[in-house]
Formats: sequence, structure tokens, C-alpha cells
Amino acid sequence: MNKPLAAAAFMALACNAALAQSNVAVYGVVDVGLSRDSGGTDSVSKLTGGVAAGSRLGFEGTEDLGGGGFAQFVLEAGINADTGVSGQGGVLFGRQAFVGIGSKHLGAVTLGRQYSPQYLTTVLADPFVSGTAGDSKNLIQAAGSVGRMDNSIKYASPVWGPFSLELAYAAGEVPGTSSAGRHAGVALAYAAGPVAVRWAYHDKDNDTATARTGSSRNMLLAATYAFRPVKLHLGYGINKGPFSSPLRNPANPFGRAPAPTAASLSQDSNDALVGLTVPFGKHVLLASSIHKNDKMAANQDATQYALGYRYLLSRRTDIYTVYSRIINRRGAMYTVGNATEGGVGDRAWNLGLRHTF
Repeated sequence: MNKPLAAAAFMALACNAALAQSNVAVYGVVDVGLSRDSGGTDSVSKLTGGVAAGSRLGFEGTEDLGGGGFAQFVLEAGINADTGVSGQGGVLFGRQAFVGIGSKHLGAVTLGRQYSPQYLTTVLADPFVSGTAGDSKNLIQAAGSVGRMDNSIKYASPVWGPFSLELAYAAGEVPGTSSAGRHAGVALAYAAGPVAVRWAYHDKDNDTATARTGSSRNMLLAATYAFRPVKLHLGYGINKGPFSSPLRNPANPFGRAPAPTAASLSQDSNDALVGLTVPFGKHVLLASSIHKNDKMAANQDATQYALGYRYLLSRRTDIYTVYSRIINRRGAMYTVGNATEGGVGDRAWNLGLRHTF
């Protein structure tokens, strides 16, 4: 074989080997729905992108490093599908952006912008999967910086029998202090047969370079039990410290006097969730009830009730409708939002269409 042909054959073999060992996928969600929010000082009807699930365009890949080792990455951009503009405040890859290395025997370490273990535990408990008007984030802390962590390092263990473990740490990167803005989280999961259980703890330091505010601590125990065809969802949370139970809409949507401040929000509360997922054929019924027990002197409890229905047009496309209502007690100011919005009142109705690819 002459040298040019030998070189070409070698390059072809190398390219084929690289393609065999690497995998890159493009995926996404396009979700748009009608939403009617009411019960606050203003009511609004709107077309919203990302009611049941935030619309997104993502790229993920893995590379086989041999001996059970692998490299991986995820870049996921949020999109407001009703307008086409970027989500997450205009951050290009605001949903997720991380790279990692791992082993099927030892687990994986990933670095970048990632979901916290506590947020992923909330998603397990919520039959509405953290979306629509039934979103558990309306009452259970899993939004904002506790949901996604910048500058984070996460370790995900392999599955040891029915158990797995996640550890996460995110640096605050505030000049002059090593603790301000930092996050630390852990989750332990168990899955066997029809039972899935996940416990998570998250600690966030709310200090800034100029002020000491203290840390918020959120613990959540989530479980599902699938007894055909019904799946039972359960969740119980304990919240301590400032910003441990934030409002999704802090702009005083009920016109209360005095207006809410960080100091007036609950710093000691418990959350309890019970829900159901009932699939039958192409139909899925969803229901949940969440109660926030405020243990502060103001005793501003709140209870959310949600009922939803999905019709599966195909494996990738569904139509959904959901209604949810929050009963705020003694001046509580929680609002009914959805996957991407905080809401403007204590009740909301959604009708939407979602396609995944």
C-alpha cells in the first residue's frame, strides 16, 4: 500500500473509532400555554412560554475514555418560547452548563452551573414535576439560587445496590470573604421496585461582602410508591434561617400593608406534600396538596391545592390543563406561579401544549 493510501486508511479508522467512542446529542423542549392568574390586586391573562416545563435547547455528550472511564458535558439554554428571547435573565446557557469526568465504578465529578441535590429531590416529590400552576416551588423552597448553583462542584456516586449519593459545593466567590454566597448540599437516594426515596439537605450562606445575614437550611424527604396504575407522591420539609421560605413574587402582589420584607418572611417552617399521578391509556390525572406550617409568631400558614390533566398525543407531545389555588392565612403572601413565572395571585389556570425532542 502506498503512503497516501495508508495515511487515508489510518485517518478513516481513527475517525470511526472516535465516533464509536463519543456521543453528542441535541435535545429540547418547546412549551407554550395560556395562563389566567387572579386573586391579587391585578389579574392577568397571557400566553406564556414554559408553563409546564421551561422551553430549552440543549447539547449533551459523553466520551468513552476506556477502562470504564468517561468524560461528559451539558450545555442547556433556556428559551421563552412565547417571545423567542433567552430565559434565566438572558444568560445564554442559564439552565445548565457543566463538564465532568467519571467512572462507572467510582462515580462522576462535574463542574459548572448545575441543579442542586435539594431541587432534584423536590422534583421527585412533585407530581407536577416543578411546573404548571401546581408547581411545588410555589410553597417549597427549590427556586432561584437554591435550584441552580453557579461555580459548583458536584459528585454523583454510582448506584450501590438500591442506594446512590450526591454531594455538591458552590463557591460564593465574593471578594474579601470565603463564606458569603456559598452553597453546600447532599442527597441520599434509595430505589427498589415500586419504591423511590430521596433525602436532601441544602445550606446557603446569605451573607454579602458588607452584611452578615446568616444561612438558610432546607431539608426535604421525598418518596414515591407506584402501585399500578397509581403513583403516590409524598414530601416533608424543614426550613430554618433567613430566606429559607422566600416568596416567588416579592413585589407585594396582594397590596398588603406593610409590604413584605426579607425580615418579615418565615425563618422557621415545615412543608408537607401529598400527591397522585394516575395514568390510564393516553390520559394522566394529577393532583397534589401542599401545606406550609409557619412556626414563627405571625403563624402565616398557607395551603395549595392543585388538579391537572394531560392528554398524550404521542410519546413526545402532550396537551395539559391545570388549576391551582393557594389559601393564605394571617397575611401570608404566597402566589401561584408555574415552571418559569412567580405568579401574581392566589389562583391560576393553565392550558398548554408541550413538545420534546
